[in-house]
Amino acid sequence: MSAQAPAKATETADSEYEDLIGQWSDLESALAAVLARPHSVQDFPVKVRQCDRWLQDLVAHDIDAALYLMFQLASTSTVGYSASHALVCATLCHILAPELQLPAHERDSLVRAAFTMNIGMTALQDELAQQREPLTPEQRMAVDRHPQAGLDLLEELHITDDLWLDVVALHHQPQPEVLTNLPAPERLARILNTIDRYAAMISPRKTRAGRSATDSVRAIVGQVADSRDEIGLSLVRTIGLCPPGTFVRLDNAETAIVLRRSERANFPLVASVLDAKGKPQSSPRLYHTVRGQPHIQAALARSAVTVELPQRAMVRLGLFAAHRTDTVSG
Repeated sequence: MSAQAPAKATETADSEYEDLIGQWSDLESALAAVLARPHSVQDFPVKVRQCDRWLQDLVAHDIDAALYLMFQLASTSTVGYSASHALVCATLCHILAPELQLPAHERDSLVRAAFTMNIGMTALQDELAQQREPLTPEQRMAVDRHPQAGLDLLEELHITDDLWLDVVALHHQPQPEVLTNLPAPERLARILNTIDRYAAMISPRKTRAGRSATDSVRAIVGQVADSRDEIGLSLVRTIGLCPPGTFVRLDNAETAIVLRRSERANFPLVASVLDAKGKPQSSPRLYHTVRGQPHIQAALARSAVTVELPQRAMVRLGLFAAHRTDTVSG
């Protein structure tokens, strides 16, 4: 290999991941436009399926980069809470579908329901994310009836997938914890409800900072080791208690961001971005926590970390570090 080859590879990766970040932002913006003005969308069902295919392509490209960018978008989105939340939920549904052994048609209906579950209150959901006051009686009524409003609207928009429609209608109804023997609509609604609550907890709003990913999943499934909740356990197995894109405190007092999962659950590759005194690192220090010190001491909410990160560089750093053993610091 020539001396110029590594530089060319780095340049290619830079371009590739710059495009990837742009594509995630573009998908979020496209979804926001579809959800905000559904009656103005030409062939609404086709547009939602296009968003789904776009999502599948991005996740297939690099699942860890997808998780990283998704969790970062969840805390920094500029298109509005409703669309950002829908994209996070759809992404998690797609990533969990193989773990939950969903047939392809169930996966399709679930992801498209995740995109559109709140279409009956898109504007209101954006408004409530910025509102500090308690809900008015009118707002509470609209929130309570949004699953039915969403179903009615989707039928107006010529959605004919009954499973998609049923999941939207049922996604806030209580369902049994155990999925075995549940009919498909109730089973998928139970999955979506869990992911919906998890995504809502990690996302910041005016009234509160988002929780850490670890606190969010524990709030849903309780003590994971004793839980019968298949969805919560699958979430932990698939993305980890500290997924890519979330912040952690290390036991050496440094603050790090998770870049990639590892072969062992909950021992990810992290990049330290703040030193033990809380000052930004001149360059991120990489730690493969699966190999020993330092260990993750606690998960952090996004609001607890003020540093601004160069996202393209961080995603690329995770990619290269995952395949090289000589980049580990400490």
